[in-house]
Amino acid sequence: MKRIPILELEDFALDLARTAGGIAQAHFRRAFTIENKGDTAFDPVTSADRAIERVLRANIVERYPEHGIVAEEEGERPASSDYTWFIDPIDGTRAFMTGSPLWGTLVGLSHRGLPVFGLLAQPVLEEIFFGGPSGSWLIKSDGRDRLKSRACTTLAGAVLAATHPSMFAGASATAFATLAERCLLHRFGGDCYNYAMLAAGFIDLVVEAQLKPYDIVPLIPILEAAGCVVTDWKGRRPLAGGYVIAAATAELHAAALAVLEGHDV
Repeated sequence: MKRIPILELEDFALDLARTAGGIAQAHFRRAFTIENKGDTAFDPVTSADRAIERVLRANIVERYPEHGIVAEEEGERPASSDYTWFIDPIDGTRAFMTGSPLWGTLVGLSHRGLPVFGLLAQPVLEEIFFGGPSGSWLIKSDGRDRLKSRACTTLAGAVLAATHPSMFAGASATAFATLAERCLLHRFGGDCYNYAMLAAGFIDLVVEAQLKPYDIVPLIPILEAAGCVVTDWKGRRPLAGGYVIAAATAELHAAALAVLEGHDV
């Protein structure tokens, strides 16, 4: 099957990001519905999540009907081509529902199972973090700036972030606590925005668990093009989600991985 020009696909993805941003802004800090989709714990989904995903899916199907889709709310649409889109309409739904701007829409594209490019759109802050073959960029209305992770190589000097301590339990909680004790500072909260700040050079490590493919696949190109190393806790590329470690440098990644892989999770 003929390969589609990368610039065409990137332009389409940016259009998806702007569409998602318009829908999100129409709901943010306004009236919207909240449902609990969890069986045993609170797992919120808002009417904004559903609206964004529904529109993005429809746009993809209309433009590229043979492409697959992996998304949070409506599941997987099998591909009849080599391309699959990954969508998290609002990564950070809890932040969204409590009025915090630390959430984003994630859109990524894979070709034959490997990430091609990805983006994180934060419309309240008017930011799109984009990563692909041309590099890693922060795109704003007045232009774009290249993203570069900072040169931290030791745990003692590292700022570590994770979304919430509840994502760790048992051995993974022990592993994270051990790692956090060796870092300069650790902070909770931020969801996908933590990864953007890692790529932008403001923090040094993001370590998480219980991720789905749509949580991390769109972020991998942003991180790698900014100089970061991102793997699971065994050192493998985390295309299936699960336990993830993203670090500003190879040296820092190796140091953190040495702590985490010593625990059987």
